[in-house]
Amino acid sequence: MYSFRNDYSEGTHPKVLQALTDTNLEQTVGYGRDPRCQSAAALIRDLCKAPEADIHFLVGGTQANLVVINAFLQSYEAVIAAHTGHVNVHETGAIEATGHKVCTAFAPDGKLTPALVESVVKAHPDEHMVLPRIVYISDSTEIGTIYTKAELTALRRCCDEHGLYLFLDGARLGSALTSPENDLTLEDIAALTDVFYIGGTKNGLLFGEALVLSNKMPKAHFRWHMKQRGAMLAKGRLLGIQFQAILEDGLYFDIARHANEMAFRLRDGVAALGYPFPVASPTNQQFPVLPNAVIRRLEDRGYAFEAQDAVDADHTCVRFVTSWATPESAIDAFLKDLADCR
Repeated sequence: MYSFRNDYSEGTHPKVLQALTDTNLEQTVGYGRDPRCQSAAALIRDLCKAPEADIHFLVGGTQANLVVINAFLQSYEAVIAAHTGHVNVHETGAIEATGHKVCTAFAPDGKLTPALVESVVKAHPDEHMVLPRIVYISDSTEIGTIYTKAELTALRRCCDEHGLYLFLDGARLGSALTSPENDLTLEDIAALTDVFYIGGTKNGLLFGEALVLSNKMPKAHFRWHMKQRGAMLAKGRLLGIQFQAILEDGLYFDIARHANEMAFRLRDGVAALGYPFPVASPTNQQFPVLPNAVIRRLEDRGYAFEAQDAVDADHTCVRFVTSWATPESAIDAFLKDLADCR
């Protein structure tokens, strides 16, 4: 009937598709040196109020994480991440494959704190261990939670005290920034992190992440790292065109807000049927606990979603994700079927 498996099942927003069509026969130089990428980069600098930042366009989130971490770490340096962090759980050991260890801290809400960061730093006191050097966080996190400005500011202060970089994975940044509980802006994130990216793949683009490097990072040869890791797209303009189309009039935020609103509609309907949510998520990922028998009945009716964790022999925490294209009718039909499956 409908897939709630992820927020990138659909192709792209019609405005983005139209922009790609309108520029299809343009001839430009390659590898992100074209006027379209330059215009998109200027737009992002303006939105972030970061005129000195370097902007790079990459195809996907795992690729962005891999290139950033490998570019800025020495061979003996490591990453600090929450145990739920994407670089730890869902990237097939991509970071470790470059020779860098991911050091995790248990974070029940998916968010790192200064205390958690310091616990990892203290656990690696000398040259017989890897040296933690970059703090990796996600906003929104892998379990739908978001960072506040106070929390991000505290992490910035902690990183400065310990000589650490702060890297924010923004694969679902649109959902985080348009959450009703959010108090961060792009300007705040650009000022408080050393590097972050604006995720497009999970918010209306065909593909693409816009990486923002602050002037504190060693940026001189970043494109060399991109090329070596296969992250430099020959037809780079395809990324610039998409980001310009979705950012120039606020569409990026409008469609992310829609995804959140559909998630809240689903959440409230599921909760009204008596099913609990162990994690309160203010974004487009929702995690209810359902009886396994109900899950099987929903799957038999054609619904797709992911199992998160087994709660007990008879119940599983599942993940529902809504997207920029999720219609209200799909939510309402699902809730009706969920009621019928009890």
